Amino acid sequence: MFNRVFTRSFASSLRAAASKATAPPPVKLFGVEGTYATALYQAAAKNSSIDAAFQSLQKVETSVKKNPKLGHLLQNPALSLNDRNSVIDAIVETHKNLDGYVVNLLNVLSENNRLGCFEKIASDFGVLNDAHNGLLKGTVTSAEPLDPKSFKRIEKALSASKLVGQGKSLKLENVVKPEIKGGLIVELGDKTVDLSISTKIQKLNKVLEDSI
Repeated sequence: MFNRVFTRSFASSLRAAASKATAPPPVKLFGVEGTYATALYQAAAKNSSIDAAFQSLQKVETSVKKNPKLGHLLQNPALSLNDRNSVIDAIVETHKNLDGYVVNLLNVLSENNRLGCFEKIASDFGVLNDAHNGLLKGTVTSAEPLDPKSFKRIEKALSASKLVGQGKSLKLENVVKPEIKGGLIVELGDKTVDLSISTKIQKLNKVLEDSI
């Protein structure tokens, strides 16, 4: 049986370790999920267990994706605290060697009724883990698919820019959204460069409205 007394005694360690961390996170994240992911990263970094935390998050995330019922339970804010704790018990029993900080994170999410945030937190932690390992993932959004030559040219230009930085590898993905009408939206970590026609139209409309 999962030892909840242990994890509750462990409950403040995530925040305590994070507050003592000397190095800032490699990428600034926003929102509630970003805050949790950053706290976990800083706590794990303090004890050189970033990779262990990442692997444990992936194990739980895989279980959630393979088990729709589990995913539904995590997304159900109406569950009582006891029921949420039972879900965490089952997860920890299934994965015997989860990283301690990840177990603590699950416990904190349960107590705060934020288990529905888990998948986004895991995704945000993945961003931090990639940056920690010198890999920066980004997207370039266009109204139509970019041809290989144009995509490579953009990728090369971004890799050499200050947006990526020295010593980092860029993994770029082309996302197609016809609604931007044209131009590009580049997203790298916490940075966004919006050169889309739709945004230019919005700005023009605002100028026209303000002048009336």
